[in-house]
Amino acid sequence: MKPKKNLIPAFSSSLIVLVILLALTAPTAAARKDPADKEMERIDNAIAALKDLTSIPDKGIPVKLLQKCSGIAIIPGVIKAAWGVGGQYGKGVIVLKSEAGVWSDPVFIGIYGGSVGWQIGVQRADLILVFKSQMTVHNVANGKITLGADASATAGPVGVTAQADTDIEFKAEILSYSKSQGLFAGVSIKGAAIEIDKDANRVFYGNPGIRADDIFSGQDIKAPAQVQELKELLAKILKSS
Repeated sequence: MKPKKNLIPAFSSSLIVLVILLALTAPTAAARKDPADKEMERIDNAIAALKDLTSIPDKGIPVKLLQKCSGIAIIPGVIKAAWGVGGQYGKGVIVLKSEAGVWSDPVFIGIYGGSVGWQIGVQRADLILVFKSQMTVHNVANGKITLGADASATAGPVGVTAQADTDIEFKAEILSYSKSQGLFAGVSIKGAAIEIDKDANRVFYGNPGIRADDIFSGQDIKAPAQVQELKELLAKILKSS
């Protein structure tokens, strides 16, 4: 009777080969989907909306207003709800400007309901809200505000005439603007609610207990590179006057 062959070495070799193949074909950590991809995209969209703003300086938001403001919200791609439903829906970011003119890291927000003075035929537009006081920005951070109820809001001035007005002032707590189909204009918003997107902030900053005011103050914040690009672009706009 022939002795049985020892199958252990052959089995071990096959297992080693299988492990190596799995290691080579498995996606690396960098290749796996980042849980903050959606938030990264929102930052990129906000940057793109701001770049559009700088491409039309003679018809955009007066730089003097931005220099006087205490914060700005950028909400790209706000969608007008279907006929019969009413309201609007969009997600974006809000940043606070310090008295020294330094911009904070972005806080993720959403805007819901209400009515926007849409142009005829427009179903989607970028919204930009310019805040007069830090108090209003902090009110957003501490809960939900309704435009026109908790804070006065009106269509902001645009164009060469407004740019040239050295005494230009805020006519309301929030000035609102819309850009769609290549056209930029002040737009009225009534009854729309702005609230903090807590889940997006937790995911983007990797901190389950983070608060909007923590982000505004820069407290223990480790932000991705896109954040610096956004802040540098805002600083550039302020210096363009």
